[in-house]
Amino acid sequence: MSDYGFSASPRFVVRLRWLVRMAGLLPLALCLAQEGRPPVRWARTTGRLPYMEYGPGDDRLGGAKMGYLDSLVLVKVVDSVADDYVVQLSTAHRAFMPKQGLRPVATPPRNNGYRLSGSWKVYGDERYDYITVALPEKLPYRSQMRIGPARLEVDIYGATSNTNWVTQLLSAKEVRNTWYEQVEDDVLRVHIDLRHDAHWGHRVYYDSVGTRLVVKVRRPPAALDIRKLRIAVDAGHGGGNTGAAGKVTGVLEKDQTLLMALELERQLRRMGCRDVFLTRRTDTILEMIDRALMLRAAEPDLLVSLHLNSSSLDTVRGTSTFYRHIGFRPLSQAVLRRMLELGLSEYGNVGHFNFALSGPTEYPNCLVEVAFLSNADDERRIVERRFHRAVALKVAEGIRDWLKGLR
Repeated sequence: MSDYGFSASPRFVVRLRWLVRMAGLLPLALCLAQEGRPPVRWARTTGRLPYMEYGPGDDRLGGAKMGYLDSLVLVKVVDSVADDYVVQLSTAHRAFMPKQGLRPVATPPRNNGYRLSGSWKVYGDERYDYITVALPEKLPYRSQMRIGPARLEVDIYGATSNTNWVTQLLSAKEVRNTWYEQVEDDVLRVHIDLRHDAHWGHRVYYDSVGTRLVVKVRRPPAALDIRKLRIAVDAGHGGGNTGAAGKVTGVLEKDQTLLMALELERQLRRMGCRDVFLTRRTDTILEMIDRALMLRAAEPDLLVSLHLNSSSLDTVRGTSTFYRHIGFRPLSQAVLRRMLELGLSEYGNVGHFNFALSGPTEYPNCLVEVAFLSNADDERRIVERRFHRAVALKVAEGIRDWLKGLR
């Protein structure tokens, strides 16, 4: 350290380096200890539908989500920001997770610095294909849909490949090819090519008895016929969650969406669909997580969620459809095209929408913001029963158009 006109002993230099390192760790220790919490180094996911976010940003829909995780997934906590923990997924990747979705691990997990993958298996049953990856620990992951052609990518964070064989059985019908790529030293990417152009859904989770990662891929229905599908319809809001209110009539979104959902059920049944699943049939409150888990159990072929929009500007008007995952966009486009036949203005087709029921990857889904309750002209139409019937018809026709396009 002679640049500043003095020299230091080796012992002084070592001690100075130690002090600098401790100074860098002090803010981390203080952050992790806030609100009386002890410092947490390792944790496991807990609760219902734990999820990861890209950053600390927030709005009325929550922060931008990376994806959902299974229970008991191991993560390394390195920082704390307000209501979130910052977790180190891999050397180059971090995520934010709500604190209530993690519980501390008392004893740090043992490993030799590498978590090695084992053998893979690809097979199918009557409705689904499965890709299983042997892992020594429940590691965090993220899945992405790709299009042109349709495929899936699943990144397993903290994993290093020691996979020397991938066994693929002829019982797998929708998975065309599966292989892996070590995209980073501690990020293992699973590539899955699909046989059809459309994404019908997938789910990533760990098997119930161990640490084998499972990618469950839904096959297309045997017949692309609206009469033979299980269609879920969600009436937005309900109970104390009233949603938007009309500026002129004062009608509530929760009531109008329920009336439209019941009309959509009737219209689908007129078209021959015998299996329609409604998340609610009465004015009852349902938390979004309850709706998501209810739909997971129901295993619909697709979901339509009905809502009414609102704006601080009473001149804003029109109809719009929303999707989160790119593989589900075609359904939302088909529905929007039909909705515009009602003479409504176009508000647009909106992607990457961070709504709770747009997040699941298990089935194609579309959210419809029928029109604006904050606009007098839109509201005048919204309260008419014949408009409810017209909306139901156009949504059903949009679903049928989408199915025809897939043939």
